[in-house]
Amino acid sequence: MNTNLLRSVVYIAALCGLYLATAMLIPAMVDLYYGDPHWSVFTVSAAMVGGLSVTAAMATRGPPPAFSKRMGFLLVNVLWATFSLVGAIPIYFSQLDLTFAQALFESVSAITTTGSTVLSGLDDMAPGLLVWRSLLQWLGGIGIVALGLFVLPFLRVGGVSFFKMESSDIADKPFARIATFTSAFVAIYVAITLICMIAYDVFGMSHFDALNHALTTIATGGFSTHDASFGYFDSYALRWIATFFMTVCSLPFSILIVFFIKGRLDALRDPQILVFLGYLSAFAVSAALYNHLRNGVDLPLALSHSFFNFASILSTTGYASEDYTMWGPFAVAAAFFATFMGGCSGSTAGGIKAYRFVIIFNIIVTGLKRLIYPNAVYSVRYGNQIVDADTQRAVFLFFSAYIFIWVIGSLAMALAGYDFATASSAVITALSNVGPGIGSLIGPAGNFATMHDPELYILSLAMLLGRLEVLTVMVLLVPIFWRS
Repeated sequence: MNTNLLRSVVYIAALCGLYLATAMLIPAMVDLYYGDPHWSVFTVSAAMVGGLSVTAAMATRGPPPAFSKRMGFLLVNVLWATFSLVGAIPIYFSQLDLTFAQALFESVSAITTTGSTVLSGLDDMAPGLLVWRSLLQWLGGIGIVALGLFVLPFLRVGGVSFFKMESSDIADKPFARIATFTSAFVAIYVAITLICMIAYDVFGMSHFDALNHALTTIATGGFSTHDASFGYFDSYALRWIATFFMTVCSLPFSILIVFFIKGRLDALRDPQILVFLGYLSAFAVSAALYNHLRNGVDLPLALSHSFFNFASILSTTGYASEDYTMWGPFAVAAAFFATFMGGCSGSTAGGIKAYRFVIIFNIIVTGLKRLIYPNAVYSVRYGNQIVDADTQRAVFLFFSAYIFIWVIGSLAMALAGYDFATASSAVITALSNVGPGIGSLIGPAGNFATMHDPELYILSLAMLLGRLEVLTVMVLLVPIFWRS
């Protein structure tokens, strides 16, 4: 491995650590505003992280090497490891009396916008700590979209930029320069956050709740300021507002930019958008009808809860308006399978993602046609574009690795003594960055506080694997990657 490459990666990670250290001053000021003594934890943590980051940056400063795939893979992994460790520091040194595994789990869950938590007593927690969790998710959402739009497509392990689509191709951006594209993305991300916060505030949330929930809704992260999650707000309007924003932020941000900035209605014709909205509607309507017919819940109420909770699962947000596992076996099964699916590429959502299902379906259809007419020439398409063989291979490689990790992780959790539902749903909810699992322990009415440190480390790794599209991390395990 080139030492200049390693030095450059450490230098960039040190700069990012410095940015996070600066961000720690925000929750410190929040605690000062509310008169909470917890501000000192963030101030000391900021000073410590900032000092180490400046020292590391000064020691590794120098001319950067040419950007390559090897540098990209290493940089992505180091940056997300850095974010996770730095984010855990003020949580670990807080008055919550957490183990390092618990603090790291909370930080990884925030940075990856998963939404799983080991914390309880959120209603009475220090306001600065609540803001820190929300801020980590919001910043993580920015990093996730940037990762999906610019980095993973270059590394050919995620995204749909291989297709010559103006709406999502890195080589065919809706703007001439990447800087303009990035500025537009950040502007829309901030604008949607502000609009969501105002809507929450107008329809009944306190200013503090509106801020925190807007940050975690737009990031599709799901951290709440209340133990009852979104169920604390018993409001039709707030549920539908959250459903709308969770759905919007599950769509490709590149397409949102083309739509909002250039007014291109045809940008919404991306096949993955139609597939995502289709299975969201199918899950939500069927579960609502089931809840209405089985439990006698009024249909409008059942629809509002169903659309909210399935939008939360499929967008991998992690909010819960009520314990949907109490609706009946069908709802439990639907929620479990929805956990795998996720939103669209280039969004803050996790999961397998809709565009991969589109490609896999078209590969199967094409394969069946070739069985009938073996000499005919058929091409796999994504919309109007042909999917090349490398992309088809990458999709199946991802899908196979995804299922393999889920199986191995579930067996490891079962070996630790958890029942099948808890073990399998804990791993898939971490791998898909969803949040709550299935069952009384980690379901929408529970959390991960009762799990021991080894299991929390396993789930933290699963969250990072899922957020980095699995292959980005697994490639580091190949010996040839480290050879000069």
